[in-house]
Formats: sequence, structure tokens, C-alpha cells
Amino acid sequence: MVSADDKVVLEIRLSSGDCHDAPEGRTLISALKGQFNGTPLLMDRAHEGAATRELAITCGFEPVVPPKANRKNPWAYNKETYKRRNIVERLFRRIKAFRRVYTRYDKTDIMYLAFVQFALVAVWLN
Repeated sequence: MVSADDKVVLEIRLSSGDCHDAPEGRTLISALKGQFNGTPLLMDRAHEGAATRELAITCGFEPVVPPKANRKNPWAYNKETYKRRNIVERLFRRIKAFRRVYTRYDKTDIMYLAFVQFALVAVWLN
């Protein structure tokens, strides 16, 4: 999910449960190419790989993600900007308040994604 703040979602995709989030994250970043040039892109450490950071830069974003502790050549990042990532985490907390999203009762991906979208609309309207 790519979100502007704790209520506005820009892009959303559902990945299979047995794959890593980074490839889907790169797909979402590519979908927003050129729309938000120079905007900081706050990512968690799951998306700190070189491929994701490089794609974010080529798409016009400023990647703000801390390097993993075991990186041999860590990079500098804006720590004050990274602290604002909790705003997006609040969105996940709000949609997980819907029990059906949190426990994933739905058998099919399309029904689960439909209810996630319903939850996002409810959060936005509230």
C-alpha cells in the first residue's frame, strides 16, 4: 500500500502470502512514476534493498529508509523525516480494527481486497 497520510491511499495491491513485500512495493512505486517528483518516500526496512531505493530515485522520489544494521556501506537518511512514518502506520492500525481485515476470513483475494477497500472508505469518511 502507498499512502499519503493516515487516511488517503494512493495505490494498493494484494500479494500472495508466500512472497516478500519488496517486489509488490516496486510495482506500486512504478505505478506512481513522475507524479510526485521530489517527494520523500518513507519506507520500512523491508523495502531498503538497493533495487527498491534505485527505482524510487528513478521515479522521482527521495527514498527515506534506514539501512539494516548489518549493511557494510550504510547510507545517510533524514531521521526527522523518517519519524513521520508512524502516520502511515496509523492507517494500518485503523483498517486492522476491522476484524474481517485483521483475521482475513475471506477465502478469495478479490473479496478480501474488496473489504479492505470498504474499510479504507470507512476510515476516510470517519
